Amino acid sequence: MRRRPGRRPRPGRPQLGRLLRFAVVGGVNTLTFYGCYLALHPWLPYFAAYTIAFVLSMVGSFFLNTYFTYRTRPSWPKFLLFPLTQVTNYVVQSAGLVVLVNWCGLGTRVAPLAAAVLAIPFTYLVSTRILLPRRPRTRGTDAPPDGEGDGRTGDEAQPVRFAGPV
Repeated sequence: MRRRPGRRPRPGRPQLGRLLRFAVVGGVNTLTFYGCYLALHPWLPYFAAYTIAFVLSMVGSFFLNTYFTYRTRPSWPKFLLFPLTQVTNYVVQSAGLVVLVNWCGLGTRVAPLAAAVLAIPFTYLVSTRILLPRRPRTRGTDAPPDGEGDGRTGDEAQPVRFAGPV
């Protein structure tokens, strides 16, 4: 069965299972984050409590995602990359937190949960990219058709076929 160009395959069972495991880990991580945040909130300003809780839960998230979600082994390179790529997640959540508290008037006890929900799609994409080993693209699966995406145009984009001696 051939795929039409530009169409992505539907998520199969492995991708769906991984997405469900990611959701479970995300729920556990959110509860961990929120528990840490509530424990720190009485003694620290809300944003400082938020930041510390975020860092603590991110370390837990790394280990839960490597072992449970992606079923891979943690490594130092992954561990060092995981928080660095979570900067996008942190920015989305932080901006959401400030907007929800200062502009929308949402309480500082509930706003972090709403901000975390807004960041879920970013977190999944970044985590998948870092924690799953890249597989080489093979001809006939995800490789683009001849000449597409390789910088060639016109006649040079056509495959060269050798017909034998002339």
